[in-house]
Formats: sequence, C-alpha cells, structure tokens
Amino acid sequence: MNWESWEAFWAMGGHGLYVWGSFGMTALCIAGEIWLLGRQRRQVRQRLRRMLAWDAQ
Repeated sequence: MNWESWEAFWAMGGHGLYVWGSFGMTALCIAGEIWLLGRQRRQVRQRLRRMLAWDAQ
C-alpha cells in the first residue's frame, strides 16, 4: 500500500485502532510470556538448590 502521509499510515484506512491494538496486545502477551518463563526458571533453580542441599546432608 501507498500512504500519502504518516497520519494515513497510522490510521490504516480506518482500521488503525484494530491493527495497532492487535500489535500491542501481541507484544504484551509475548513480554508476559518471557517474564513468566523467567520467573518459573528462577523457581526451578531454587527448588533444585534446596534439593541438592538436602541431599548433601
């Protein structure tokens, strides 16, 4: 597509809210997934450290 201006690009022919909202929600979901994976990884490492410390006793 060819837009006359940046405003026309952002408006996306009247579908800008849907398009950019979809991009935003996707980015938010991906960021949340990365955050949850990091949190889960830390929890697993803590559990493993506790298990190894308990086995060493």
